[in-house]
Amino acid sequence: MDAAKTVRIVGVGNRHRRDDGVGLTVAERIRAEGLPGVEVVESGGDATALMEAWSGVSRVFVIDAVHSGAAPGTVVRVDAVRDPLPSEAFQTSTHAFGLAAAVELARALGQLPPALVVYGIEGADFGHGEGLSSEVAAAVPEIVDRMRFEIVSSAHFP
Repeated sequence: MDAAKTVRIVGVGNRHRRDDGVGLTVAERIRAEGLPGVEVVESGGDATALMEAWSGVSRVFVIDAVHSGAAPGTVVRVDAVRDPLPSEAFQTSTHAFGLAAAVELARALGQLPPALVVYGIEGADFGHGEGLSSEVAAAVPEIVDRMRFEIVSSAHFP
């Protein structure tokens, strides 16, 4: 597969911390659609693993749970090449450095992909256990639809 034409989806999260698993759930749904030119990877959220996950491709989508105080299930989309991620919202990682730190480190090192879009979904429950809260689960189809539209639309442009 030509790396320049590849879209990489990076689902971030931990299935054993309830809503923190939403990025992985969205990634699984995108994978199941079998869109041509789309690779899906899963990440626990470690900054160096994230930077490796988006290395070598021109268009990347990252999906992660956020905790910003918004209503559970709220979806935020950030063009991370253009705008920094709100670090206070993207701190649900179980690692010392999460998604916001990975983006800013990659920016400082000149290692951001040409297009990096981050979808954040406001979580309600980050406690131990499996399964998404009802509000977060209800947001999953919206995110999948939005991402599918962006992926298919970008396929028509170099």
